[in-house]
Amino acid sequence: VQLQASGGGLVQAGGSLRLSCAASGRTFGSYTMGWFRQAQGKEREFVSAIRWNGGNTYYGDSVKGRFTISRDNAKNTVYLQMNSLKPEDTAVYYCAASTAFSMVVSSTRFYNYWGRGTLVTVSS
Repeated sequence: VQLQASGGGLVQAGGSLRLSCAASGRTFGSYTMGWFRQAQGKEREFVSAIRWNGGNTYYGDSVKGRFTISRDNAKNTVYLQMNSLKPEDTAVYYCAASTAFSMVVSSTRFYNYWGRGTLVTVSS
């Protein structure tokens, strides 16, 4: 499975961005997909995840109410709509895929495939 994240960039505080993650693989529709971020000098942080059918979504506390995850299995793509961005959202954002099942979708250990990341910079 190969993952390619895109959509990062520079945005002012209060603005919006939509990240996309395109995945290879014929069984994309069975994967749990996640987004993580890593700010400079900090550990990788869970942002959001979505189950295979989009029926269950999960969010980190710092992004609840501002970010929305979705997926289009026909396009093998997962999205992260980010609204009301804050300078503290500045980070490299990574998408990840898991072919297994676990209740702990917020752990990096759950995911066995990772994309390269896309940089999001929010200016104040």
